Formats: sequence, C-alpha cells, structure tokens
Amino acid sequence: MNAWSHTTVLLNEATDALLTDPQGQYVDATFGRGGHARLILQRLGARGALMAYDKDPEALAEAARIQDARFSIRHQGFAALGELPPGSAAGVLMDLGISSPQIDNPARGFSFRADGPLDMRMDPTRGQSAAGWLAVADQRHIAEVIRDYGEERFAGPIAKAIVSRRQERGPVATTLELAELVAGAVKTREPGQNPATRTFQAVRIFVNAELEELEQALGASLHVLQPGGRLVVISFHSLEDRIVKQFIARHSKAVVDRRAPFAEPPPTLLRALGRVRASAAEVAANPRARSAVMRVAERTDAPVGSAA
Repeated sequence: MNAWSHTTVLLNEATDALLTDPQGQYVDATFGRGGHARLILQRLGARGALMAYDKDPEALAEAARIQDARFSIRHQGFAALGELPPGSAAGVLMDLGISSPQIDNPARGFSFRADGPLDMRMDPTRGQSAAGWLAVADQRHIAEVIRDYGEERFAGPIAKAIVSRRQERGPVATTLELAELVAGAVKTREPGQNPATRTFQAVRIFVNAELEELEQALGASLHVLQPGGRLVVISFHSLEDRIVKQFIARHSKAVVDRRAPFAEPPPTLLRALGRVRASAAEVAANPRARSAVMRVAERTDAPVGSAA
C-alpha cells in the first residue's frame, strides 16, 4: 500500500446526495484514491454499477485493488463523460482538485514542502510538465497564468523572477527552486500561508487544463444524466466553485428572451438542491476539508436532447 494516505472529504454527504437508486448506473468522474467509490459500491444493489475516470496511473493502480464486477475505470480525464450514452447515468460525482498522496509524494512535484522534480501533471505519462512549460513560456504568459489561476497580486514580479533566473542560470527544475524564487518576489503574504501557495496552484491548474476540463465535464453531465439523476461536485478553491455555481444557476433558471417576451421560456435542465460545507468535526480531523464546497443539482425531466 502507498505510504501516502488519503482521507476522503465529505464522504457520507456526497454519497448520500448522489445515490437515489441503489440499482442505478453511477459515474465517479474523479476516482482519486477511491474513497467515494468504495462507499458507493457498498450501498449499491446487485444490479447497480459504478464507472470511474482518472488520469493518474497511481489512481488506476489503486482502482485495480477493487474486485467487484459492478465497477470499472477508464484511464481518461472526466471530460470524456460525453462519450457515454445519453441519459445513462443516475448520478455523476466530481471530487475536484488533487488527492493527498499526490501532494505528499515529492516525486509528483505538486508541493513546495519537500524538494522534487517540478512536474505537476495529473498524468505524468502525457503532456508537458510544469518545468517544461516554465522553461519556454514568455514572461507575459507566465504572469497571466499566475494572476488568473492563482489570484496572485504579485504575478508580475514572480514571472519576471522566473524568466530572469532562466536567462542567468537555466530554467527552474525543482519545487523548492520555484518556491524560493516566488518567496523572493512576494513582498507580503497572509499569515500562515506559504508565499508560493497561489503560484503552485496556478501552474498546476494551467498544466492540467483543470478549469477547461471542468467546464467540458459539467456540460457533458447534462447529456448523460437521466431525469432525476444527481450532479454532485466538490470543489476546493474559488475558481472551481464559481464555475460550478454559475453552471448550475445557468441551467436551473428559466431565462426569458427579451426579443420574444411572450414566448414560452426554454425548459430548465437542472434543479439546484443546495450547498454543503464540511462540518467542524471533519475540518478538525482533516484540515484539507476546510475549503471544500459541495454543490448538488438534479437533472429535470426536460428532454435530454435539449441540453445541446
């Protein structure tokens, strides 16, 4: 078993919100280390099924430990949801962000707490690493990414420091090298927060195209959810949560066309069911749950084809 453990956030709350039919077909769009998946399988009936997605080879290795004919997993990002048949899912769960083993393993390059290669890819077998991108990106693009995805007000000075370092001594190659560069460029920071926190978040989101994939997966969920099916999304930072909140709002409110004010408004495709935060007890036991926000919506009985 991996030395890096993972505590699933909002485990019971998410499973309770998702499962409306024990014999239904469900999707765990972000398997991670399988906490939600295992509980879902415990509660499913004999005719129920769970399909999971994950890009991380280590997640797939963990999934292989589940010996259950009702379970399957695909080595894909969750934007591939759209390949499933229309109206085939009784529920879709998305637990966003990165898992504790990914953060805690220095070899993955996600954390500034220990030195390791500056990788940050969810799937280290595909695409460009963080180090690879920072070695070639221009200063303006680096600043835009850090500002837009990290909400970092010192994005300009940080990008300048990265490019200057690249010109003088070669590109940044390790997590601690990047963290030290950022610390030198950030003049002030919130108490208790490492100066590199926002930059590492931004680079990770960009390298993995996380927000673009989230938008694609949310759109695909409308296609695959059956009437009454649940969409359950757990996010861990404001950029993700804003996308989820706006998506649910956009598809759960009837919009009147001002050009034809007496025309029947198009059918809503979702019904918002609320927002849940981790309890004080869960946050005390697992501080990483502090920022978690779970939003739940239900697919209406509007024709599936109307999502297009």
